[in-house]
Amino acid sequence: MPSTLTGLCEYREEIRKSRFITFAAPITSAQQALEFIEQHSDLNASHNCWAWKLGGQYRSSDDGEPGGTAGRPILSAIEAQDCDQVAVLVIRWYGGIQLGTGGLARAYGGGANKCLQNAEKLPLVSRIALSCSCSFSELALVKLRLGELNGLITGEAFTANGVDLQLALVEEQIAPARQLLADLSRGRILLHRDAVEPAP
Repeated sequence: MPSTLTGLCEYREEIRKSRFITFAAPITSAQQALEFIEQHSDLNASHNCWAWKLGGQYRSSDDGEPGGTAGRPILSAIEAQDCDQVAVLVIRWYGGIQLGTGGLARAYGGGANKCLQNAEKLPLVSRIALSCSCSFSELALVKLRLGELNGLITGEAFTANGVDLQLALVEEQIAPARQLLADLSRGRILLHRDAVEPAP
C-alpha cells in the first residue's frame, strides 16, 4: 500500500568531498511541492535537484547536473519506497572530485532512498467521494459521527436550508455511515456517491 510521510525528514552524507543533504516532506498539491522546494533550496549550493509525486502527477529536475543523473534517480527512489504525495530535494555542494554519471545517479538516488527509508510513514487509504446535506442543528453531530468512522469532510457549503457536505470515506464505512446518518435524522440525511472526476 502506498504511503506518504508524517512530516519533514532529512539525511546528510559526504561522497568524495561533495556534501549532500536530502529533505523529504508530504505534499497535497503541485503548488505545495514547489513551495517546499523553494523554501529548502540553498542558493549557495552547487545544485538543488528534486522530484515529487502526487498520484499520477510527477516532476523532477536535474538543476544543472548531466541529464537523468539527479531528478530521475530521486523520482525512482520515491517509487521504490512505494511513496506518494511526497516531495524530495537533494542539495549538493561540489567538493572538487567528479563523480561521473553513474556516481551522480547513485549519490542522488541513494540519498533520497536513505532519507525515505528513515522517515516515519503514513499509509494512504483510498477513500470514496460522497456528499450529503443536513440542517444547521445536525452539523456538529454529523461531523462527530463521521469522524468516528474515519471519514474526512473535504468541503462544506452553507445554504438557506442547511449545510451541503463533501465527504471522503473508505468503501467499508459507506454502509455504516449511511445507516448512522439515516438514524440520526429519521431518514432525511441521504449519502450520495459523487461522480468521480477523471484523474489529470
